[in-house]
Amino acid sequence: MNDGAPESVAAMLGAVGTRVRSLRKERGFTLDQLSELSGLSTGIISQVERGLANPSFSTLVQLAHGLGIPVGMLFQVQKEHRSPLVRKSERRRLGGHGVDDDAVYELLVPDLNGALEVTWVETRPGHDTSATPFRHDGEEAGIVLSGHKDVYLDGVKYELGPGDAIRYPSTIPHWYANSSDEVCTAIWVITPPTW
Repeated sequence: MNDGAPESVAAMLGAVGTRVRSLRKERGFTLDQLSELSGLSTGIISQVERGLANPSFSTLVQLAHGLGIPVGMLFQVQKEHRSPLVRKSERRRLGGHGVDDDAVYELLVPDLNGALEVTWVETRPGHDTSATPFRHDGEEAGIVLSGHKDVYLDGVKYELGPGDAIRYPSTIPHWYANSSDEVCTAIWVITPPTW
């Protein structure tokens, strides 16, 4: 399993797979039903569930939205008590080593029990999620700290620069791109789907 992957990565992929399978069964979904809801093939879902895949962030987002949960819940670890403080060095990276090479997504909240999911996002030039548009319940808002980010809402392009912010319902098909020649740093806030 996961030949060449460090043991900790293999363990994380196994834990994510177990979590996906558990959540799918809790909801009474078959692989085919989750495939329909997430837009992913049953083969990919099965590989993720068995810990045999190293999924991209986009794949994990699609799975989470198909399950009706915030993506961070795929990584949720039960702890007795969590501090409300998240230090830079302690941010949980979403997607682990499966995150696209041109983007970094890190949780800025200690857990996912609140009404908001807050994410630090860094995208390199050329980053583009148009191949896998997002669409889910809830609302999103974001602010660009540095660089430039193109936000597409149902095909309409909004160009954001440093200090620019945007808010929109997540039910609108949306995707992102960094068409500039510099890294974009942003903070994104999402109302996670209820379940």
